[in-house]
Amino acid sequence: MLKNQLHATATQVSVFRLVTGIPVYFAFVFGLMRDMWNPLGLRDRGFFLIFAPITAVAFVGMALSRLSYQGLLIGMLLVMLASRFTSAAYQGLIALIGQEKLMSGRLSTLWNVVSSVPVIMGAFASGYISEHVPPKATFSLVAVLTLAIALLGLWKPYSVFRNTYDKPQARGLDFLGDVKRLLKHRAIYPAVLICFLWNFAPGAATPLQFYLTNKLHASDAVYSYYNGIFAVSFIPTFMLYGILCKKVPLNKLLWWGTIIAVPQMIPLAFIHSGNLALLLAVPIGLMGGIATAAYFDLAIRSCPPGLQGTLMMLVEGVFALSARGGDLLGSSIYNSSPSNGFLYCVIATTVVYALILPLILLVPKDLIATADGESNRAIGTVG
Repeated sequence: MLKNQLHATATQVSVFRLVTGIPVYFAFVFGLMRDMWNPLGLRDRGFFLIFAPITAVAFVGMALSRLSYQGLLIGMLLVMLASRFTSAAYQGLIALIGQEKLMSGRLSTLWNVVSSVPVIMGAFASGYISEHVPPKATFSLVAVLTLAIALLGLWKPYSVFRNTYDKPQARGLDFLGDVKRLLKHRAIYPAVLICFLWNFAPGAATPLQFYLTNKLHASDAVYSYYNGIFAVSFIPTFMLYGILCKKVPLNKLLWWGTIIAVPQMIPLAFIHSGNLALLLAVPIGLMGGIATAAYFDLAIRSCPPGLQGTLMMLVEGVFALSARGGDLLGSSIYNSSPSNGFLYCVIATTVVYALILPLILLVPKDLIATADGESNRAIGTVG
């Protein structure tokens, strides 16, 4: 939409993504509100009932407005702002259940697989939508889908909500006490830094899109299809992680996943056609599954008691900030050399991924010494 209908440049697209991500960069604020606020007396379900409809209203506003760069920018800012409350609720709940049930690895697998579905559907559908569906109809469709989230606020499965908020892992202090506990929690720092580096990929977004369409003369749909195939290819290794996490300590899975993932983007340096990019999207995606699941597993284990929403939203914010920052840097690198700009982006991404390896050494050893389901006193503790 930005590239074809508004004729935005690579830099403008990167700036748009950077600016609309501002609410996500400060997502920990929404997480902290989730941990301390009990809307409608329903805890996480209250957030679904209130903020999903507000998000839908923002999409309706964009559908009724004239399409422009500034209008789209403001509309998406409002969408990102309202949807952060919903995100804080479900991510905090996932982390809390993962700690209480000693199933952080399995929930990481489930979370990543389920969250891949809309990414996959959106990637494949966006190629068709961008060429055949008017923006107003697109925004209207998304508004309807967003309203469906509110229905989840009416659902209260016993297996999930039975005494969930009464257990030690769910108990916090007052605002200042919680902030102090968060800052003193040693486990959060390597987890957050690892997530930052993992999503800082200068060659994966805008540079790849412009390289495929402008340099290799592929259609705009190819970039969407690449993202769809890329996302689908994560799922087999996500599922493999769900099996391994019950048998192998997280320590080993972090090392294995990272070593496999470091050269993930190197195949992109050898593409010479859109069809080859689609083919290589399969191994590229497969190489990232174990690492992604392991990093989310680590994040869940690293949450302090009563601050699951805060830390998980901090991770989300770091993910978004690193993605936008990496994309902006990648666009600059790409534009620096007409002939080798994209190659330089691939090299930069590989170097960044390699920096994750020494950070694993900083993770508290007792936190990652056990497999999923094994008793671990370090999970959900204050220190």
